[in-house]
Amino acid sequence: MAIELQHPEALATPSPQWPWRRLIRFVTEDGREVLGEPVDGNVDIGLAVAKGAALQAEILDAKSPWDLDARRTGEIAVVKQLLSPLTAEQVGTIRATGLNYTDHARELGLALPSVPALFFKPSAALANPGDEIPVPTMAQDDEMDYEVELAIVIGRAARNVTAKNALDYVLGWTCANDLTARKLQEQSTQWGFCKGFDKFCPIGPCIVSTTALPDPRDVSLHTYLNGEEVQSGSAKNMIWHVSEIVEYVSRGTTLQPGTVILTGTPPGIGHSRGLWLRDGDEVRCSISGGIGE
Repeated sequence: MAIELQHPEALATPSPQWPWRRLIRFVTEDGREVLGEPVDGNVDIGLAVAKGAALQAEILDAKSPWDLDARRTGEIAVVKQLLSPLTAEQVGTIRATGLNYTDHARELGLALPSVPALFFKPSAALANPGDEIPVPTMAQDDEMDYEVELAIVIGRAARNVTAKNALDYVLGWTCANDLTARKLQEQSTQWGFCKGFDKFCPIGPCIVSTTALPDPRDVSLHTYLNGEEVQSGSAKNMIWHVSEIVEYVSRGTTLQPGTVILTGTPPGIGHSRGLWLRDGDEVRCSISGGIGE
């Protein structure tokens, strides 16, 4: 075994211009699973689907969301079922950072961490927007919680990148709900178990490309529980900017295309107010900048 000291890698090529602005994965009325882009560039995709609107999208001929050879087919299809924009196989292990908002740390009375708090969720935690979330028996303790989070989607292999060029490796941004079994979280310093159950990470409804949203520092994040707003925050209050998170997570580790990185939640979580999710509750998470809910 030989030890080799490594340094940040230089970017070989400039940042790609992705051939779409808002990407969705969906099932057509004739049963095909495809990638596409909504015809209406301003529609809130998730909200339209939730209301039963006939959302139309142009189908893309693409092998993956990061396929630079993707082309528009001109075929317009109605979205029968909206899926997460990435498959579990494409995502692999989900990375996540905790306590990354100054106002969230303040509401919990916690000191700001000196480095990002990193944990992992398995690919089985991935869920479609609008899915029903099964809560396992061990977590049925009346302390289920929600966390709206901006999610980074990596577009090309990244390793030892710097914050200065980190966004050149990013495909785009989506919305995630980092569901958490709080009582289980209190039993351990490791968060993977309490946050890693099946379908405990719905993402979507779309990926907004870095072409459409080069820097998400101005986006606002919201959570609604049974129609009432319970979380409201701004990415301006992040402790570590998304570029710094990519730099940190890529140190000595290759982030493959499709890697999802959650970036923390703003204030208003149920834990801070004794507000817990119940059987049958409806939770909607929303992010501005074209991401939607």
